[in-house]
Amino acid sequence: MIRLIASDIDGTLLQNGAAEIPPVIFDHIHRLEKKGILFCPASGRQYTSLRRLFAPVADQVPFLCENGAVVYGPGNPGPILSKTVMDRALSEKLCEDILALPEAEILISGADTSYLCPKSPDLENQIRWFLGNRTTVCPTPADVPEDIIKVSAYCPRNLEKIQTALFPKWEKHFRCAVAGEVWLDFTLADKGLGVQRLCEALGFGLESVMAFGDNYNDVSMLDRVGHPYLMENAAPELRTRFPTRCRNVAEVLETL
Repeated sequence: MIRLIASDIDGTLLQNGAAEIPPVIFDHIHRLEKKGILFCPASGRQYTSLRRLFAPVADQVPFLCENGAVVYGPGNPGPILSKTVMDRALSEKLCEDILALPEAEILISGADTSYLCPKSPDLENQIRWFLGNRTTVCPTPADVPEDIIKVSAYCPRNLEKIQTALFPKWEKHFRCAVAGEVWLDFTLADKGLGVQRLCEALGFGLESVMAFGDNYNDVSMLDRVGHPYLMENAAPELRTRFPTRCRNVAEVLETL
């Protein structure tokens, strides 16, 4: 029996440049809740950003945020059910390495604030207005005033080159993931750990979870749950790994 549905956002619920969740998803969330099935957005995005995206149901659902580094329960605001903190000295050194790359910017995540040390004023506009994040500008990474749970490299150009420069050094310390067309994420958590901790808090087994994803940062979640679905537009190497696929999440939800 399905008890929980966890779904990635960008590339999964939001496709082809869409900026708003299709209203039919909210209809399904309300319908499935009456059947005892809980829906959980699972994203690299921040809590505030996700609550805005899911405004019609924001108080009713849990949120797996920052690629699993922080998990919130239902409510307004919901309680933090899990938070995985990065080593401070190592995370600051990682930030220095990202800032040293001319084509990369950093986004440092606290529990519900994005901290920026921008090289260009365009970065703050991108994060605040496009993603809808709560943001603060800091002079240096050392000035971030709370625990660091995720460090992201924003790479609007040459993502693969920047990935090659960073991953070999940092994958021995952190989980490194391609998190979209322009993002590289570094955490101690991943979506798999996040969904596991959410299940522990709610009393569900992972075998009762259905999950949807499309990218490499979704693999840990899809590997752990009992009912993984990969989007048809995912990378070819992922399509060979996950045989159960779909073109549209709503079409699968209609069957439940």
